[in-house]
Amino acid sequence: MKQETALKLLKVGENVFLTGSAGAGKTYTLNQYIQYLKARKVTVAITASTGIAATHMNGMTIHTWAGIGIKDSLSDADLKRMKERKYLKEHLENAQVLVIDEISMLHAKQLNLVNQVLKYFKENDAPFGGIQIIVAGDFFQLPPVGRNGERNRDKFCFMSEAWVEAKFRVCYLTEQHRQEDETLNQILNAIRAQTLSDTHRQALTQARHQNIGDTFTRLYTHNVDVDGLNHQHLEELDQQAKKFPAKLEGNEKLIETLKSSVRAPEELVLKKHAKVMFVKNNFELGYINGSLGEVIGFTKDEEFGLLPEVRLTDGTELTVEPATWSVENDAGKVIASFQQIPLRLAWAITIHKSQGMTLETAEINLSNTFEKGQGYVALSRLKSLEGLKLMGFNDDALALDSLAIKADRRFQELSDEAEQHFEHTDLTKQQQAFIRQCGGTLNPKEIKRNESKAKTPAYNGATLEETQALFEDGYDIQDIATERGLTPATVIRHLAKLHKEKGLDISVTHPGDDVVEQVRKVYKRLKKSNQSDHFNDDGSIKLRPIVEAIQPRMGYDQVRLALLFIE
Repeated sequence: MKQETALKLLKVGENVFLTGSAGAGKTYTLNQYIQYLKARKVTVAITASTGIAATHMNGMTIHTWAGIGIKDSLSDADLKRMKERKYLKEHLENAQVLVIDEISMLHAKQLNLVNQVLKYFKENDAPFGGIQIIVAGDFFQLPPVGRNGERNRDKFCFMSEAWVEAKFRVCYLTEQHRQEDETLNQILNAIRAQTLSDTHRQALTQARHQNIGDTFTRLYTHNVDVDGLNHQHLEELDQQAKKFPAKLEGNEKLIETLKSSVRAPEELVLKKHAKVMFVKNNFELGYINGSLGEVIGFTKDEEFGLLPEVRLTDGTELTVEPATWSVENDAGKVIASFQQIPLRLAWAITIHKSQGMTLETAEINLSNTFEKGQGYVALSRLKSLEGLKLMGFNDDALALDSLAIKADRRFQELSDEAEQHFEHTDLTKQQQAFIRQCGGTLNPKEIKRNESKAKTPAYNGATLEETQALFEDGYDIQDIATERGLTPATVIRHLAKLHKEKGLDISVTHPGDDVVEQVRKVYKRLKKSNQSDHFNDDGSIKLRPIVEAIQPRMGYDQVRLALLFIE
């Protein structure tokens, strides 16, 4: 199907499954539709199954957006408690369209949970609460992570009850926009059709001897290979090693779950000149899950001791503070947390972590492939065969899951039928009716004005204005942090600046007279002592001596908040 036909069908408001080979333009088509909706003031939620994919779409993970986290099931009591969380309630009830990118990596159980949550929040038993749902992805990518021994047919979300309920219109894009090399494109299509010829295999074998320069990414199937190579390169650096142990708190079993799901290591070892990858989003500081960089040094920090300084590939330099991954109970209280510098060594990465990336050059080893689809995912990251150094591959490397093959053939058939029926059909009336149903605008002047704003956005994800808007809507600090993907400390700094520069009334954040009074006493005592190591260069007092002097001990964020009402 052509992109124009797919876009036409999306605008009608039907539930759509947008698929096609790597580089067929799925993300581009989604972005075109999202811009169309925003110009008509229709609320669209942009999500993806993984953090890396979500950042490509400027969205959040579907797990965070829907509030399902790592759960496998939700009781009525769970749903009731979720509805009491203001930030969750508002965006779930307001959404008219939901986009889920990289759908192939979402487990069937999780899609069922999203369906359950939306029905509950929308108070509507129609599929997904009656809103339009668009899922995009390719089931020849790696399947979702499941329990040991779980079959793919139990994991693929096209086998879920929610998928059947949604009655997706299939739009299978067939034009190629990523691969610049026709040979690589032919090989990828042959893998999809499972018709790989001797000529194709020979081309891949010859790629072992290609010179792809000195700057490239290595992709491997197993973590042990990646860890071994990263360790080897780290040892070769003639620099002093710095160790960063993770801070673990809470329920032991949940901590083990966090250890297995968080990409940051339990002990991170870094040296100057180490190649690193960020493993968490921080739009405030300008890095995303998957950003690559190099350690250029270390700096002392009053709160965290030592912190690495990293230069990103675009030249941006920043100091990397620890990030926290946590599990909350039904009341929203953190019951387990994993705090670590959000980095991992990146001379090599696993194929699983490469999904969604586009690479100019890569050295790939598929000799130990253990999961069908790994070879296809790795090869489809590249723009051309000239950028590939393929160290080896086994038979499984170029095989695909049999259920995915059958499903893909059926998806192509359904898409072809839709293309023939709708390619030359005028759907303008149905498209306008959908915008009206969503409460959007059809006023040409307003649409043009909104389109103009979109081309020159008034703010990006790091502005104070967005924090202010959420705060004035009644969101508390933790909810603002969750909604924006920031730390509470950053939100507090935003509020301090807004209070100072714009006179924002922040009285509702007052931590209580007792807390403020305790901090005030320590603050005054430290001020009088006039010790230089208690103050920053700009004359403001450091947090560490206050935190260490207060009994019973308070957290840094609690002290930050109290200082807003003292300084």
